[in-house]
Amino acid sequence: MNDSMYEQLVLQAQMNYQNYYGMYAQGQTPVKLSEKKPLSYDEQIQIFADKIKKANHVIIGGASGLSAAGGGDFYYEDTPSFKKYFGKFAEKYGIKGAFAGVRYPWKTREEYWAYMATFLYTTQHAAVRKPYADLQAILKDKDYFIVTTNQDTQAIKAFPEDKVAQIQGDHRFFQCSKNCTDEVWDATAPVAKMVEAMGDDTKIPSELIPRCPNCGAEAFPWVRGYGNFLEGARYHEEYQKISDDVTAHLETENVVFVELGVGRMTPMFIQEPFWMLTGHMKDSYDIMVNQEYQFLPEFIEDRAQAIKGDIDQVLTDVRQVLGR
Repeated sequence: MNDSMYEQLVLQAQMNYQNYYGMYAQGQTPVKLSEKKPLSYDEQIQIFADKIKKANHVIIGGASGLSAAGGGDFYYEDTPSFKKYFGKFAEKYGIKGAFAGVRYPWKTREEYWAYMATFLYTTQHAAVRKPYADLQAILKDKDYFIVTTNQDTQAIKAFPEDKVAQIQGDHRFFQCSKNCTDEVWDATAPVAKMVEAMGDDTKIPSELIPRCPNCGAEAFPWVRGYGNFLEGARYHEEYQKISDDVTAHLETENVVFVELGVGRMTPMFIQEPFWMLTGHMKDSYDIMVNQEYQFLPEFIEDRAQAIKGDIDQVLTDVRQVLGR
């Protein structure tokens, strides 16, 4: 299968990441940055709102910082939300952060799947978080598309699935751990059964360990980052969705890209493709929101804003300016 247009951009950015890994690891970028002094926060918010008003099409790039801003901040740190959802595992095993639990050396598969079921159930059943609700209001009556590296299902809860590309997987699905089949299948029902059977314990019955219906091997969450991620038909379909959307708007005037919470671990999936597309599409504009970094590339310095601030607050303020 040939790589789609957007996937080719990602692959190009991944090569750049490998070549300059040292810079990225230090929280930097090899891209030459603008020397222009950033506008004030209020001015940037006004520009953000004005660009949305005038946009003929908006492409949102949602990364981990977007979900974290709404309380989904339990992935990397021992936060209050981590203790809330994973408290019994934190107390018994000394785990600090949801991803630390994924990498924990579990003694039994029954314990491992008790933890994974808790993890998946937490995201599958989480309500739409405030930043996503703010995005719903901001994008009201606009033509838009959303590409996300988040696997937590927030985007597809807040927006129609045909307007969302989840290019790093989806917590609603299992895959075969041995990749014996190209298929992924529903994880929500098996996860719910595991959580119910577990109760207050930290292990599940052996017979509930999910298995591939094709070969019988243990199942695996269909998400990148946990191990043997399946880049099969659904994976390529997700990339094709964002590729088709971008291709359809290459000549559209006033296309606005919005990057939300892209960190330094994964700039190749959203940030750098958005920079490249903004540079290529003459009537486009890129708005970057990040709590830690304020990177404005020199080659698009007149058609972009890098806003350093809390995403939750930024979206709240933009929504207020728009009167929505």
